[in-house]
Amino acid sequence: MLSYCGVLPEERERRQPFTIDVDLVCDLSAAGESDQLADTIDYGAVCDAVETVARNGRFELLERFASQVASAVLSDVRVTRAVVTIHKTRPPVPQDLASSGVRIERDRTAVPPQT
Repeated sequence: MLSYCGVLPEERERRQPFTIDVDLVCDLSAAGESDQLADTIDYGAVCDAVETVARNGRFELLERFASQVASAVLSDVRVTRAVVTIHKTRPPVPQDLASSGVRIERDRTAVPPQT
């Protein structure tokens, strides 16, 4: 996924490639019993929410980027906890790194109200 994230001028001028992993914690026992799509999380909607944050956001820090993704997925009241991992796949450092990244965990009680 491409987004703006970084403090260097070139990072702020063009979108960079990122990988984003989102793990959700929620009670899906109803879906386990019913085998009905209506009883589970709409993963397409989760992906759309993550894509919207990536497409529309401009971040200096990966921590802020990940926090915004967590807030977006926690907007579904059935999700009680989110673990978000974001890797910048071509970090602008002199070392030969495949990626650099952060992993954050947020739960419903730690989510600030959306404005």
